[in-house]
Amino acid sequence: MSSPSKASAIVERMVAAIEGGTLRPGERVASVREGARDQGVSKNTLAVAYDQLVASGHLEARRGAGYFVATAPRLPPRRPGPEVEEALDLVSLLREQTEAHYSVRPGEGRPPPAWMEESELGAHFARAARFGGQGGAHDYGSAWGYEPLRERIALSLQERAIPCPPDQVLLTGGANHALDLIIRHMVEPGDAVLVDDPGYYPLFGKLRLARARVVGVRRGPEGPDLEDLAEKLAGVRPKLFFTQSLAHNPTGGTLVPAVAHAVLQAAERYGFHIVEDDPFADILPATATRLAALDGLRRVLHVGTFSKTLSASLRVGFVAAAPELLRALGHMKLLTVVATSQYAERLVAGLMAGGHYLRHLRRLRTRVERATDQALRDLGAVGLRPPRPPGGGFYLWTPLPDGVEEAAIVREAAARSIFLAPGAVFSPERQATAPMLRLNVAHASDPRFIAFLRERLGG
Repeated sequence: MSSPSKASAIVERMVAAIEGGTLRPGERVASVREGARDQGVSKNTLAVAYDQLVASGHLEARRGAGYFVATAPRLPPRRPGPEVEEALDLVSLLREQTEAHYSVRPGEGRPPPAWMEESELGAHFARAARFGGQGGAHDYGSAWGYEPLRERIALSLQERAIPCPPDQVLLTGGANHALDLIIRHMVEPGDAVLVDDPGYYPLFGKLRLARARVVGVRRGPEGPDLEDLAEKLAGVRPKLFFTQSLAHNPTGGTLVPAVAHAVLQAAERYGFHIVEDDPFADILPATATRLAALDGLRRVLHVGTFSKTLSASLRVGFVAAAPELLRALGHMKLLTVVATSQYAERLVAGLMAGGHYLRHLRRLRTRVERATDQALRDLGAVGLRPPRPPGGGFYLWTPLPDGVEEAAIVREAAARSIFLAPGAVFSPERQATAPMLRLNVAHASDPRFIAFLRERLGG
């Protein structure tokens, strides 16, 4: 086997030599055999290094002649347009969640991997991947997704009073993929789009990329602020309203029936669709107020995912919508990604069919409740008193004391390898009304974080 670390070291040295002029364009480099002997590595390791250098444009492979320093100038990276730069700036927090530079992570958006890996699910992953019998696992599969999983999702939605047969369920590569398909199909440059403020910040980046006009609607503990919604509707005619009804990210708020009915009446009056994101559905009450249940999937597109409750790496989600609209989204999926992973979809279907996912959810609910209790006690001891989320979920929307600057405490925490999620990033205009932090209950009681708060706040 080749050594990734040795190959990477060779790549770094050769890149430095090429870009520093020691190796000139068109110059032949050592053969794999010669180079392996000179570098003191195996031929396989050097071949891996050369392949990487060819892929990066530093070397050219000439059949029968060997490897040469590339003669064509390497083009500088194309500067992204302003909408790309703005989108990337909006999702800088998301980048840290994928790259994980920080050791303490109260700003994390997901549960710890250990909450999943320590459950019985790990023992069933390989077995579940074979669910559904032989054949088909190596095919693209239907663009609609793995049918047995669509059937189980439809059944779950019906238990939540959302009338939805399997043919109104489209499987996606997670909720973000579902949101992307909806935006691609329904949003044109210049369209007004409503979002929760504060709300789901990666969504803001997607909408900036689509060159939409993003309009924030103030989010309260019981759902969208109806007065603010009416004020915004007096000035714009939106195409869509993206909202999260339950266990809202980041505030933890939960929609109440009176507000839900008013939002649906506004959608009917002004002719816009609603995209309802429901990432925590599987650990929340089936009887909780959902716009899709009240609307019957006429104007509401309902988005779900297994990333928050099963595994962030599986990337399995779905969108449920009216038949004609869902067909259009299916065509968009077919044109853009062809199909989603049958392996991942079969795995999830197998865990559900065997009852393993249900048992995992029971344990996960208990863990979230206990972590929330502990986090509220520990934060209270250092002077932070976020309200308890009325509907569950992972997030505590935490006001900072008077005189504490949000950006400053985030910078100071980062210097201690503590990852925090500042309130401003959850506003489409990057302007929080008051200094806030979104804290994940699974990480909020970390002793290193509590010690930092005690030192910083004097609690």
